[in-house]
Amino acid sequence: MTARSHSFEPTPDRAIELRKAFGSFGTGVTVITAQTPDGPLGMTANSFSSISLDPALVLWSPAKNSRRHDAFVAADQFCIHVLAADQLELARHFATNGTEFGDFEWETGPLSAPSLCGCLAEFHCKTFAVHPAGDHSLILGEVQVVTQHDRNLPGLLFEKGQFGSIEPIGAKPQ
Repeated sequence: MTARSHSFEPTPDRAIELRKAFGSFGTGVTVITAQTPDGPLGMTANSFSSISLDPALVLWSPAKNSRRHDAFVAADQFCIHVLAADQLELARHFATNGTEFGDFEWETGPLSAPSLCGCLAEFHCKTFAVHPAGDHSLILGEVQVVTQHDRNLPGLLFEKGQFGSIEPIGAKPQ
């Protein structure tokens, strides 16, 4: 059976179709945190990517229409938390509420950004550069400290508008 397909120009009136097409690329789920003049701030993001090993650089991109955008763009430092499959509640919380940390265990990280407990990995970064990119900003961070936790769980993933985790489909290469 052949799958049906269609092509289109990514014009503003086709934004929903474009978002759906982008959503077919599964991504990991992160929560970004920063310490702001108003207190700790968090945001769920799936736009995280490693950029460079030397220097160690990462990237993420908040939407300009987010109420939290300006605070993250202004932050001198931030922390990216890679979420485990059992952290769906954390992901959903920080997708809608960036200032309430009371329900989650956290501490002040090595660069002052909140460090959420129980994540698979943390990347504590100094802001390296911020670039405008359409309706988002690209925030590059220079990684200063990496913390990796041995939780023996898969990562939390997001694909086609749904959260999940990967089911291995073969033997690990040796």
